[in-house]
Amino acid sequence: MTPEEMKDRTKAFAIAVARFVMDVPSSFVAKRLADQLLRSATSVGSNYRAASRAKSRADFVAKMGIVEEEADETMYWLDLMTELGIGDLESIAPLRDEANQIVAMTVASINTARPTRKNVF
Repeated sequence: MTPEEMKDRTKAFAIAVARFVMDVPSSFVAKRLADQLLRSATSVGSNYRAASRAKSRADFVAKMGIVEEEADETMYWLDLMTELGIGDLESIAPLRDEANQIVAMTVASINTARPTRKNVF
């Protein structure tokens, strides 16, 4: 996947989560969880954009680590909402799947970008 395709994919993910959050019930707990979900999901794309402008390999790896954390956090909020029965539960499954795929792609990018360590022994 090209960097531009990943930018588009993480943006589409943020939009899908935003649309999901718009339909969450207005209870106190539901709104708080939805706020956290929206923050982490939108952070995935914004941090990926920052990573794509990294000044060095180490900077790229560090920023991609944030992308990984935010996508994983998004899965956490989706899990909580699922267990609490908040929101359209059929809509959560594809969001979790996409977050999981983003984590996997991000980890693969980090592993590729990290310099290989030679055996010191």
